[in-house]
Order: sequence, then structure tokens, then C-alpha cells
Amino acid sequence: MAIETPPLTSAPPASPGMATRDKLVLLLLCAAQFIVALDFSILNVALPVLGDDLGMGQADLQWAVTAFALPSGGFLLFFGRTADLYGRRKLFLAGLALFTAASVLATLAWDPASFLAGRALQGLGAAVIVPTGMSLLTTTFAEGPQRERALGISGTLMSLGFTIGMVLGGVLTDALGWRSTMGLLAVAGVGVLLAAPGLLTESRLATRPRLDVPGAVTVTGGLLAVIYALSTAAQHGFGGADVLVTLIAGVLLLVAFVVVEARAAEPLVSLPMLRRRTVAWGNLAGLVTFAMMSTVIFLLTLYLQEVLELSAFRTGLVFGVQGLLAAASGMVAPRVIARFGARTTLVAGLLVQAGFTASLLGLGVSSGAWLALAGVSLGCVGHLWAIVAYGVTATSGLPDAEQGLATGLVTSSQQIGITIGIPLLSAVSSARVAALGDGGEGFASATLGGIKLALGLDAAVVAAVAVLVAAGLRRVAGR
Repeated sequence: MAIETPPLTSAPPASPGMATRDKLVLLLLCAAQFIVALDFSILNVALPVLGDDLGMGQADLQWAVTAFALPSGGFLLFFGRTADLYGRRKLFLAGLALFTAASVLATLAWDPASFLAGRALQGLGAAVIVPTGMSLLTTTFAEGPQRERALGISGTLMSLGFTIGMVLGGVLTDALGWRSTMGLLAVAGVGVLLAAPGLLTESRLATRPRLDVPGAVTVTGGLLAVIYALSTAAQHGFGGADVLVTLIAGVLLLVAFVVVEARAAEPLVSLPMLRRRTVAWGNLAGLVTFAMMSTVIFLLTLYLQEVLELSAFRTGLVFGVQGLLAAASGMVAPRVIARFGARTTLVAGLLVQAGFTASLLGLGVSSGAWLALAGVSLGCVGHLWAIVAYGVTATSGLPDAEQGLATGLVTSSQQIGITIGIPLLSAVSSARVAALGDGGEGFASATLGGIKLALGLDAAVVAAVAVLVAAGLRRVAGR
């Protein structure tokens, strides 16, 4: 039986403005989230230069991304719950220190092993920063207008960080070399780390239950295996033995995790909480909106540079406009939620994202830059509505004692979505390109065919999830 949860449609009461200290705390937490989002994409365009400098072959470059993605996605739930038990501020500062030190190591890397070690430690630091930062945010700002505003700003900067990273990475690499991309993260990390101790106060559960070690091992191992399999499949397809074995192992470990949690006296993840409609449907929406929009941005980068042969600068202008609209949309989203409710805003955001993604099926071989600009920019308006609305939905009606776990789930949805969306649809696109190429299509036509197939699947998935979320949250909204 589903656990009853508070209604989502009523407009929240008016709330006084934030105090100056609260604004500074919000700025600090958002800056940390922005840096992590930046790290997801800032290195992408620098990979060829990096490979030449460190002697990494083309087949090995994927590990520059995978080494970060594995720990950042795999350890989120573990650190989200650990922060509840041992102190959110304490772990947040530790994660920042680790991330900053790892960025220095990646900047100074002298060979592939040292660079990949830096990237893996960056990912581990990010797995600490993201859930602890989000739980500090939701425990600092009470449920209602202030939290919705705070989540709106945080979600906007998270999305902007991914987009800006792709543009900034190219600019820095051309001007200062690939090491400057990692150096920027180190400098930003130092700035946040210096400001954090004086602003943040400790937050933890009043009583400290035992950590669910079997649950932590199975969920972390399962997520690591699934993320590894999907990341590898994007490069080599799903037919490889290592992909199939790790994918099956990951699924089995996640099934074992559910069994363990059902029997544990003090589970890592409360299954009754997962049965809350708001938590379950909110996180599904979050995973899909992040996975599919990050994929749209990635595919359009390929389209603009490989099909239309635009320069990195002109490609950056396209995503610059998208970033501006995303920022405006994220700031407006709390007002939309206050007027129409979180459920309506979430579903509408998903449908807008799906609709404008589908419009990109009109892209052509010789023209389409303006359509790409309009489609990704307006689609991102809906995307930001969905981000803010799913964060509000998935953390509503929960006590502070469960906010670390709830925000661990929310941030897991974000990070896992970003991690798996691009590999999955890139594999689909690559298979289609290979088939069209074998059929005699030119490079540009074959590439466009693969991109369109992936974009069509992207739009269909988002639209289908919008319908499912609308139905799943209807009972909550109707009471």
C-alpha cells in the first residue's frame, strides 16, 4: 500500500525574504554544486589535446570521463546517508577538500595513471559534495516558498554548469591548454572551502543508528557496475563480454540491495519512503529529465561541429543562448510552482522538453543551426521547470531526519541521469551511423541519421515519463 503524502497542488503560503546569512549559505552551496556540474563537461572538448600530451590512445580517452563518473554516481546514496549519521557539514567540508586536492593532482598529472587517479578522486569528492550540499540546503530552508526558491537557484546552476563547462572547456583549452580546465576547478574549490567553515553549521540526526553496511555494499557495487557497463557500451557497443557481465552483475546487486533493505532493522534506504508517490515519481522524472537533456546537448554539439562544421566559438554561442534562457527559467520556476503546483509544473516541464526535442528532427545536413538554437533553448525552459519541480516533489512532506537520504536520492537521480543518458543514446546513434555508412551514405548524412534516431528516442522517453508521472501523482494531488 502506498504511503500517504501531503498534497502538491495547493499554493504555499507567503514567506518572508531570506536573511543575509541564509543568502550567503545558499550562494556557497550553489557554488559547490556548480563546480561539480562544471567538472562533468569541462574536459570533453579538451580530450584530444590531453591525449596527445599524456600519451593516451584514442581508446583510452573514455576513461577520463568514466573515472569521474563511476565514483560520483556509485557512492551518492552511501554518502547521503552517512552525512545524516555523522554530520552533513563535516562530510561536506571533507568532500570539498578531497575534490580540490584531486583537481590539483589532475592539473599536475605527469602520466595517464596520475591523471586518472585525480579524476577518480574528483568523482569521489563529488559523491560527497552533492548529497551533503543538497541536504544542507533542504534543512536550512523550510519546506515552502523559500525552499522552492533555493532549489530553483540550485537546479539552474546545476544545469548551467554542465552547459557552460562544454563552452568554457574549449575556450580555456585553446587559450591556456587542457590543464587550465582542471586548474580552474582547483581554484574554485579552494574559494568555496575557505568560505564554508564560517557559514555552515553542523546538522545530523539526534540519535545515530548503525550504518547499513550490506545495503551500502550492494547499492554501491550495483551502481558502479551499471555505470561502468553503460559507459563502456557507448564506446564499444553492448556486445562485449565485459559490458554484458558487468551489466548483469550490476542488476543482480541492485536486486540484492532491495532484498537486504526489506530485511534490515536500520536500512540505508527506507523502502516505505521509496513507496511514497512523491519520492518515487519525483525521482523518476528527475533521472529522465537530466539524462535526456544532457544527451540533447551532447548530440547537438556533434551536429553543429561534425555535420554543419561550425567552429567551437559559434557552437558556444548556441549554448550560450540556451544557458541564458535556462537561468531565467530556473528563477521563474518557483513562481510557476506557487501558482500551479509542483505536479502540474513537473508534467508541463517534461512535455515542453519532449516537444522541443522532437522539433529537432527537422535538422538538415546543410542547414539547421537556427532550429538547433531554438529547440535546445526552449526545451531547456521546460527542463528547468522539471528540475525544480521534481526537487520540490521528491523532498516534500519528509522530516529533517530523512532529508539526507531524500536529497541523496534526488542527487543520485541527477548524477546517474547525466551519467547514463549520453552513453545509452550515443550507442544507439553510433550503431545507426555505422549502418547508414555501410549502406553508402556520406559521413554527414550518416551522422545526422544517427543523431535524429537518438533525438527521436529521447523525445519519446520524456513524453512517456510525463504521462506516467501525471498518472502516478494524480492521487496525491487530488486529496
